[in-house]
Amino acid sequence: MCNRYKSPSKAEEEISIETIKKLPKMYFTNVTGGEPFIREDLPDIIRELYKISDRIVISTNGYFTDRIIALAKEFPQVGIRISIEGLEETNNEIRGLPNGFQRGYQTLKKLRKMGMKDVGFGMTVQDRNADDLVHLYNISDKLDMEFATASLHNSFYFVETTNIIHDRQKVAKNFEKLINRLLKSNSPKKWFRAYFNHGLINYIYGQPRLLPCDMSFDTFFIDPYGDVMPCNGTKEKEVMGNLNECTWNELWNSYAAERVRKKVRKCDRQCWMIGSVSPAMHKYIWKPALWVVVHKLRSVFTDKGYSMYENKICRDYKDGIVTKEDLDKLSTCEECIDKCNC
Repeated sequence: MCNRYKSPSKAEEEISIETIKKLPKMYFTNVTGGEPFIREDLPDIIRELYKISDRIVISTNGYFTDRIIALAKEFPQVGIRISIEGLEETNNEIRGLPNGFQRGYQTLKKLRKMGMKDVGFGMTVQDRNADDLVHLYNISDKLDMEFATASLHNSFYFVETTNIIHDRQKVAKNFEKLINRLLKSNSPKKWFRAYFNHGLINYIYGQPRLLPCDMSFDTFFIDPYGDVMPCNGTKEKEVMGNLNECTWNELWNSYAAERVRKKVRKCDRQCWMIGSVSPAMHKYIWKPALWVVVHKLRSVFTDKGYSMYENKICRDYKDGIVTKEDLDKLSTCEECIDKCNC
């Protein structure tokens, strides 16, 4: 799934507070890893980031409960997303952490008891856990927590090239169920999350993104070494510059940054991750808004809910017009592409 742990950074080489101070004004920052709470100076990092960022969310496996609670006490407005990959048995098998589900789940409950509002689950949906998707959402909904989803991606950063969904129909069917649950809610935020999950069905079938990707133009990713990139989803590492070596304006307006932007415009990976999709949904709001209006009205006034077969590719696959091998060729799984081309 994600093998970042196989290529850990060295503490002495990681980005410093002084470099973080060079970052520009941001409306949203996601602090991710690896595991962010391994850094003992994370509170200092968050303190600096709040000087330039309106909202911060930390993605974590939830293992360092004491550190998470301590940070939340200092920054009660911070968002926390704990990666939980299904119900207890499924999660512990996938993540390989003994008692991982209970540690993450109990950490979330403690945060809610403290009055934290911006907390919740983060689930990467795949063949092994798709059947747990709606069950886990129901738990989060009952506890009034956020529920973030993703699917398998391959990239240099994830240290993985063989991720792929094998049973697309099963996974898509579970996304369909989740989408209908979200549309039935009274929360506009959840209606737009339904659109995001609709895009995940489109993604696992290898189709072009529903919205343009503007990574490197108005959004960026910075790694532990200070390298600034458009995102962490590219096949190879695409560096716009290193913030340890220059100012932000020098980096953002450099020749290297323009070279990377030209590559982004030609990128064919069709990623659908919240880091690139959320800003696109805000920028091109009329596209998801129209989808939301149509599907919310349908859920209210008719018995016909959302169907994965609204996507032509899903109908074509069901009818045998395209095959699994055809779809595998459209994925970023290098092993599958090589196999199909033999």
